[in-house]
Amino acid sequence: MTSPINLHAVKAIYLFELARTWRTLFQSIAAPVISTSLYFIVFGAAIGGRFTAVDGVTYGAFLVPGLVMMSVLTESVSNASFGIYMPRYSGTIYEVLSAPISAFETVVGYVGAAATKSIVLGVLILLTARLFVDYSIQHPVWMVAFLVLTSVTFSLFGFILGVWADGWEKLQIVPILVITPLAFLGGSFYSISMLPPLWQKITLFNPVVYLVSGFRWSFYGQADVPVGISLAMTALFLAVCLTAVWWIFRTGYRLKA
Repeated sequence: MTSPINLHAVKAIYLFELARTWRTLFQSIAAPVISTSLYFIVFGAAIGGRFTAVDGVTYGAFLVPGLVMMSVLTESVSNASFGIYMPRYSGTIYEVLSAPISAFETVVGYVGAAATKSIVLGVLILLTARLFVDYSIQHPVWMVAFLVLTSVTFSLFGFILGVWADGWEKLQIVPILVITPLAFLGGSFYSISMLPPLWQKITLFNPVVYLVSGFRWSFYGQADVPVGISLAMTALFLAVCLTAVWWIFRTGYRLKA
């Protein structure tokens, strides 16, 4: 009995994308881990000693979920957008589109590989953080759930960005001008309760706030936003991305032109 999903096709795309990671190991894995470690050294060890505890958690430990989430979502977008843009740029995407592979299988291959890279990166950053600060994980299952959900959601967003971009400049402009500022302003380095009331309300329009808040809750049981709302907002963003991907393959937007 044949499988309804072409697993060989999914595996081929998935392994090809992962192989690119091993060829650029320093850029894909080592560089983000090193740069995040510098945040732990500067903010956690050097500056953190000057701060009082945040919601009963030392500032160094408070940083861990935010920095992990910031690295995971930025790398998810970067990996997925580059992964689909390169076949479009080189023209090899037409070989994939003409092969007996469904849109679902194509997306699973590309997005699955990008999400896997981000999950591995997140785990490595967590292990590295242990060298600098002590932290606890009260809800490990939910921690994994938020890590996987964030990786998949922003890999889908990166896939959409890679299809939309028609040049290298467009491929970089959204991560630099949109994703990075949202990540920095999403509560990675602070609790939004520290902000003035007006800015607390404005910050709630930042989707990254819900990701960081929910992920931090899985560590310390405390969050700026109720965890149920964090899950709902993340699921909503995931649904929007899935709808956009469905429309791309339904219309052939920038894939078949």
